[in-house]
Amino acid sequence: MAAPVQVSIVLGSASDWQLVEPGAALLKEWGVGVEVAVASAHRSPKRLESYAREASDRGVKVLIAAAGAAAHLAGVIASLTTLPVIGVPIPSSALQGLDSLLATVQMPAGVPVATMALGSAGARNAAIFAAQILALSDDRLAERLRRHKQELEESVIKQSETIPPEYRGS
Repeated sequence: MAAPVQVSIVLGSASDWQLVEPGAALLKEWGVGVEVAVASAHRSPKRLESYAREASDRGVKVLIAAAGAAAHLAGVIASLTTLPVIGVPIPSSALQGLDSLLATVQMPAGVPVATMALGSAGARNAAIFAAQILALSDDRLAERLRRHKQELEESVIKQSETIPPEYRGS
């Protein structure tokens, strides 16, 4: 049986999926219920409004919004809900994501959006950040995050072993 949906990932365009999918997969691997929807702040504002306003009623606890170019998606969602919103700027335009980064991070006071890095690294970090928010009231998930940090440390130690011994520090 699938876990109840707690995280909603909203894509401004289906073409953003390939950058965001690893984050969705990580949440699923950790037992966090996730749903994905495509809703554009500019091309489908009525769909986006109803989706954002009804998210809490569906059990969603955190929203992740991934969008490129003008990237108003996260800000519009944040204006429509009191749930935490995490923005992932997508590098999809001639400006290589600078426009989406600035649009996502420059929110007016009172409409917060936690903004991650551009692209796939940002999507993965958004998933981890969503899990950290949920872990405040979920001991199982908190333990999984502790293991994740330990796995990161172990991978760095393993990487250091690839450096020739005569150059390795401690």
